[in-house]
Amino acid sequence: MALVPCQVLHAAILLSYCSILCNYKAIDMPAHQTYGGSWKFLTFIDLVIQAVFFGICVLTDLSSLLTRGNDSQEQERQLKKLISLRDWMMAVLAFPVGVFVVTMFWSIYIYDRELVYPKLLDNFIPAWLNHGMHTTVLPFVLIEMRTTHHQYPSRSCGLAAVCTFAVGYILWVCWIHHVTGVWVYPLLEHLSPGVKIIFFAAVTVVINVFYLVGEVLNNYIWDTQK
Repeated sequence: MALVPCQVLHAAILLSYCSILCNYKAIDMPAHQTYGGSWKFLTFIDLVIQAVFFGICVLTDLSSLLTRGNDSQEQERQLKKLISLRDWMMAVLAFPVGVFVVTMFWSIYIYDRELVYPKLLDNFIPAWLNHGMHTTVLPFVLIEMRTTHHQYPSRSCGLAAVCTFAVGYILWVCWIHHVTGVWVYPLLEHLSPGVKIIFFAAVTVVINVFYLVGEVLNNYIWDTQK
């Protein structure tokens, strides 16, 4: 028996993401006033993804409790739709994007923080909020995978969805540069056009690898034969 019910964990994690988002949006940063606002940063997009995902988890938990002992087929169908949406978001967005943000951010930060998170940002973003955006995402998503079984889509459909998200964000970053003349991330300023293409291709491959890692990990944890 779990020490903490997964329903309580879902609600607590959702509240933490709402707090992080509110505190982040309250910060008066120059970057928030430029083209694209907060939506040009993958970190912010990931926070929204995680908050929406755990919001769906809470909604699914509540629907499951309300339909327990109820023979309504319509309510049962609606619950199954919620569960399918929850599982799809976990597989395609919450896990691969969340793990990608954490690993890429801290890898580049350790190498040279100025390439991804200049020291200037310390004047706007407190350390606890930085970890809320770039660290706690990983344990939260791993806790979710360990406490709740998720049905993954077919591998081809899952990878296609992940590629669509990755390419869509890359095109968004390129469009912002086209409009403003400034790259969202300082790292891109130091790369030649050819190296940028290789970098974007590598990023797409990495996020697809994280999708596969999530699928394998989910199957390993919830393998009924074991």
